[in-house]
Amino acid sequence: MKTARNRGENIELKEFNEFEKATKRGRREFSRLGLGLFFVVCIMIYTALGVGVTGQQGIMLVVAAMIGGYMAMNIGANDVANNVGPAVGSHAITMTGAIIIAAIFEMMGALIAGGDVVSTIRGGIINPGAIADSDRFIWLMTAALLAGALWLNFATAVGAPVSTTHSIVGAVLGAGVAAGGMSAANWSTMGGIAASWVISPVLGGAIAAAFLYWIKRAITYRENMVEAAQKTVPILIGLMAFSFSTYLILKGLNKVWKVDFLTATLIGAAIGVVTWALMSTSLRRRAGSLSNSKAGINSLFTVPLIFAAALLSFAHGANDVANAIGPLAAIADTVVHGTVSGKAGIPLWVMLVGALGIALGLSLYGPKLIRTVGSEITELDQMRAFCIAMSAAVTVIVASQMGLPVSSTHIALGGVFGVGFLREFIKTNYSKMIDDIKEHHSGADKAEVEAFLNRFTKASVKDKQAMLERLKAHTAEADLSKSERKQMRKVYRHELVKRSAVFKIAAAWIITVPASALMAAMFYYMIFGIVHA
Repeated sequence: MKTARNRGENIELKEFNEFEKATKRGRREFSRLGLGLFFVVCIMIYTALGVGVTGQQGIMLVVAAMIGGYMAMNIGANDVANNVGPAVGSHAITMTGAIIIAAIFEMMGALIAGGDVVSTIRGGIINPGAIADSDRFIWLMTAALLAGALWLNFATAVGAPVSTTHSIVGAVLGAGVAAGGMSAANWSTMGGIAASWVISPVLGGAIAAAFLYWIKRAITYRENMVEAAQKTVPILIGLMAFSFSTYLILKGLNKVWKVDFLTATLIGAAIGVVTWALMSTSLRRRAGSLSNSKAGINSLFTVPLIFAAALLSFAHGANDVANAIGPLAAIADTVVHGTVSGKAGIPLWVMLVGALGIALGLSLYGPKLIRTVGSEITELDQMRAFCIAMSAAVTVIVASQMGLPVSSTHIALGGVFGVGFLREFIKTNYSKMIDDIKEHHSGADKAEVEAFLNRFTKASVKDKQAMLERLKAHTAEADLSKSERKQMRKVYRHELVKRSAVFKIAAAWIITVPASALMAAMFYYMIFGIVHA
């Protein structure tokens, strides 16, 4: 009787704990929603009272400013994860530290180096002559802002990192076609954007995988990893300093300091050489305290990863703030001047809407996507995260000089996929080699096999190949059919990249432009219908 009563009390206590946890989650969600609404209301009040525009267009400007703030929060919640996710996933920095660093540097990038002029037609997506009427143009941009923001909100909710650039470009395209017909769109520009769906992740993945393979061959496959790291790590950190310096000069500081590609490259190279020299000296001092293990080598990349997260966030704030405020700046310019122009200046209040919105969205809703990028696709350590950060900087520089349209989101995710699939390939091949060794030692003493495996594990890549070739020279290769070889590959396959995450993200990438375009067209017709009702 007593036991039954105790069991009943335990069940009640368990149910109470679950209810309390659910209540806490509800309170947190309500608090996040409340802060977001407070931000949007503040924007509404300032725009209505501080900008000084009245009438129907003034009302549209207030509505657009509120939607612009909502868009900025969604960019912070979704897009910033690509800059800090790998550093968090590799445990180089905590979630709280990443959010603080990213929020600060995103705002600095937006306010210090954010463009003072933005194309009101978002990179030539729509022909300005097709929508000469200022009212229609305001409706178009308002519909585009709302559609882009809602699509990002949905993608964040399902845990899919998508390109904010593609979201707003698709939205402007859809609303533009609805306002001016099919001839209003510049389809050649859209072809380049479609090409970036493939170019960005492939380039990012290939470069990240190449850096990881270099680290493995030069450091982790060596018997004395500390000695190998003393030679290779300073070169890698120097290359990182060169890449990020060049990237920031070209992409992040182009508002306050305009230089050509050659000058930016030379300055970046000088910074890279100085960094290499400092790292070489530092590593010689630390060599005695480092353990000859992957953990010891990983520790060398912790500080560079923190710098990479900060610099990527700064560059993202400088460049991608236009995705949030570009249409809003276009609407403000049209309301003030009464005409549609190809270029629009960005008022300080509009820039603040974008900068504060991105920082707030990251703080409130960013952790979900940061975890997705950092740990839910493939396992990351500091070396792998460093390779992803390097690929982000190098790919943008290479692509921009080749005139290729790329997405920073797709590059970063491509880098995560690249290091994951490289690990799968290496692990699968290694399993095959071990099985080959055991097969060729068939009938031999167990101690002899273990001794050979021990020598094989410690050998360099070149020596491993030589040892396998000597083994195979003594035994004829089995004559297997095509189907048998296929079955063997399945046995050795190691899946280190979560396939469901890959398919979900790829699907979100493919449908981003058409989905945001369709929503924007619907919103444009709704606004048009309301105004003319």
